[in-house]
Amino acid sequence: MIKVVSPRRGCVAFGYALAAGLAALFSTSAEAQSISTWKFDPDARVEVGAVSAETATRDEQIVVNGDAFTFRGQVGLDLEDDDTRFRVEADRIEVVRLGEGRSDSNRDRITVMVEQEFDDDWEVQVRGRYYDDLITAESSDTDELQGSVRVTYEPVREHRVRVRGTWREREYDNGSDPQTTGQGPRVDVGYRHRMGRYHYINFDLRAESITSDDPERGYNRESAKVSYTQPITPDLRVRPALEVIETRFDGRLTPDGDRRKDRLIVPELELHWWPDRWRVEAEAKYIFSSSNLPTRDREGYRLTLSVGYVF
Repeated sequence: MIKVVSPRRGCVAFGYALAAGLAALFSTSAEAQSISTWKFDPDARVEVGAVSAETATRDEQIVVNGDAFTFRGQVGLDLEDDDTRFRVEADRIEVVRLGEGRSDSNRDRITVMVEQEFDDDWEVQVRGRYYDDLITAESSDTDELQGSVRVTYEPVREHRVRVRGTWREREYDNGSDPQTTGQGPRVDVGYRHRMGRYHYINFDLRAESITSDDPERGYNRESAKVSYTQPITPDLRVRPALEVIETRFDGRLTPDGDRRKDRLIVPELELHWWPDRWRVEAEAKYIFSSSNLPTRDREGYRLTLSVGYVF
């Protein structure tokens, strides 16, 4: 019997095979190999983590409401010279939820990217990504294909401005109902002020929207975030942050007939300890969620701890 593989599953499998094959091909060298002025630099990362959360937000890599263990693997390859960088990367996350009746989940991501520097002040990045089984603001099972362009302006090391425009095409798994689609733009604007090594203050703004013929899927969202990174030792730094997210859904209505509007206010504190190739990261959040739909009013903590190793 011949088994037919869906295009999106084939895309994920091809991306993993490509990234893993390229990394294996060049990993025999202890350092990046050079061909003329170009360098090949394979890399990999493995990570295990734990999450405990009373509530969740749908803007994170790992969305958990409850307790879970997480496992992450990533392989990639850079090809670069002094001004240009090409990268291909495959990344997978497995979430093992604890407790009866709680199903496990996973998320795959394939990235292809090129970065080009223009003199010492400007850099342009063009990136394509494919997500399989992504949890998004409007659905718990989304496949997404996106393309983006990012422009960086850094006239001096103390000041950096980045603007990214992204277009997203989404496909939703609706269980026994037919699949539906959505699409829309996202714009990110960020400013970083550098005060020293690993000593930053960041301001980030985002606006995004998805339009869909499925009334449950369309939405508009804006967010603002400020964060401060303070080094404690060369390997240890702390990062407090505050984020506000507002979401308006097109076809989700309250009992009064109004469009549903949600607001999240999320203070957080991160601790990063990166000795040599180890990556130990802890994060504590408290999520305040308010809505004109009373059942969406909630609040609670979210704690995460992860230990990773970079090859």
